[in-house]
Amino acid sequence: MNVFVINSGSSSIKYQFFKMPSEQPICSGLVERIGLEDSIITHKVYTGGHEQVISRTLDLPDHEAGMQEVGRLLTEPEIGVIQNPDEIEVVGHRVVHGGESFSKTTVITLEVKEEIKKLFPLAPLHNPGGYLGIEVAEKIFRKATQIAVFDTAFHQTLPEKAFRYAIPNSYYTDYGIRVYGFHGTSHKFVAEQASEYLAKPSAKIITIHLGNGCSMAAVDGGTCVDTSMGMGPLDGLVMGTRSGNIDASIVFHLVSHLGYDVEQVSNLLNKRSGMLGLTGYSDMRDIRKSMDKGDKNARLAYDLYAYRIKKYIGSYAAALGGLDAIVFTAGVGENDPLTRKLVCQDMDFFGISLDEDKNQKREPGIREINTANGRTKVLVIPTNEELEIANQCLGLLREM
Repeated sequence: MNVFVINSGSSSIKYQFFKMPSEQPICSGLVERIGLEDSIITHKVYTGGHEQVISRTLDLPDHEAGMQEVGRLLTEPEIGVIQNPDEIEVVGHRVVHGGESFSKTTVITLEVKEEIKKLFPLAPLHNPGGYLGIEVAEKIFRKATQIAVFDTAFHQTLPEKAFRYAIPNSYYTDYGIRVYGFHGTSHKFVAEQASEYLAKPSAKIITIHLGNGCSMAAVDGGTCVDTSMGMGPLDGLVMGTRSGNIDASIVFHLVSHLGYDVEQVSNLLNKRSGMLGLTGYSDMRDIRKSMDKGDKNARLAYDLYAYRIKKYIGSYAAALGGLDAIVFTAGVGENDPLTRKLVCQDMDFFGISLDEDKNQKREPGIREINTANGRTKVLVIPTNEELEIANQCLGLLREM
């Protein structure tokens, strides 16, 4: 089955094409700077173990123009993987926020689209881009079944004691203010991979997704019971540009004493804080270089970053009532051995003991980096949100 997966952002489109049930993509790509001058498309075709990369700079005024160009790349005589867009049978869309309306993968109908639009206020930076991706894909892949996979769906199993805030009940019942959580597709994918690796369906696992955005999830036997992000993606861990957990009194102080308005507070906490605010850099590679040159702020940032993760490991181990494994995933989690070392340091009482040599090695697939006698497995598992979306789409169609 030809499954095309789209991850549409406010100014970008990320995509992969699968011929299911094969889990290896036929092609993938990224459209960047949509609506800006010199938009960029990077398209990769995988054939016979080789990767062919095509990069083009052109003007793409909107998502429709970007997706039209992707359609041309898919069908271009020299590099095309299909002859006609109608050959695409399924389009899987990543939609960031499903609220309480969507707890599972869903075929997109007019009613579903209207509900996604109603959720714009809960994810104003993400859902509009996802919605645009749906609208454009419907025009280009006219014969395909359009399916939505929601980032929040995996976290809909949280018990009420975990997803409610201690504010008057009406704010939940009338306005839907609660913990929703994000990165659910990634957490679900790596938790399932870990459970299969451990050969233990009932495994108690903490998944740690560390990229520019960072979040954690406590997973008990495949069911998510807690997660670090809240109503929006600002809460929880320290991130590339987001502050993570912060005392609400700071917001009041910024407004009442420093004259900030709502937009300025949002910009500060979402775009100017986190590792960027602490060091001047949001990329961990740049921060590591700065630290190696003796920058004390960079060292503090690394320690603070790891400390927050350690605190969540402790609280989630308590919530799970035990711990079989912790999983590092995403750009930083998979590629930064220093972060993993700092997180696992002095955690022997949890059975977490890191093998330094294994931690430094870079190998494909699942890696076990704990010591031989470590009671808790420490795993590095590459995430693949696009593959997870494709698999969920296929699973839904099989059920229908």
